[in-house]
Amino acid sequence: MNNASFKYPDQAAYELVTAQLAAKNITYKDIAVITKELQKQYLPDVPLSEFEAETQDVLHKREVMNNVMVALELDRLATAHELKEPLESIICNDAGVFGVDEGLALNIANIYGTIGVTNYGYVDKVKEGIIKRLDEEKGDEVNTFIDDIIGAIAAAVAAKMAHKYA
Repeated sequence: MNNASFKYPDQAAYELVTAQLAAKNITYKDIAVITKELQKQYLPDVPLSEFEAETQDVLHKREVMNNVMVALELDRLATAHELKEPLESIICNDAGVFGVDEGLALNIANIYGTIGVTNYGYVDKVKEGIIKRLDEEKGDEVNTFIDDIIGAIAAAVAAKMAHKYA
């Protein structure tokens, strides 16, 4: 059902995303550091502050916010054991053959084309910085989706920067 009077809550979505990331000790600066590392060979003279600004820009995109909100909510529901089995166990165990977490992440990476997707593949393989912490954290919180989402945001920012300086 399409409600013609509905106005997309951009600011509320951004505030929700940044608050939920902050609750997991993730900032746009953490993502920018990963992105700068990805691009250091190609953009060695670009200051971190520019990567930070571009990260904030990417985080404001609706397509990004939508995927981040869904991912964070799925991790939250899994943490609270509010998903039905076998989905609960699959997500809690970050089953390698699940792939939905990477699928959401690819939606973000793909916003900036093939370079975003290939960047994401690399980031998902090497798992640097905050991504590594999230992937390896074995506490009470489920991070099945968020580690991939952060990698995809970093990959998208890297692609955006590559397009900008091409």
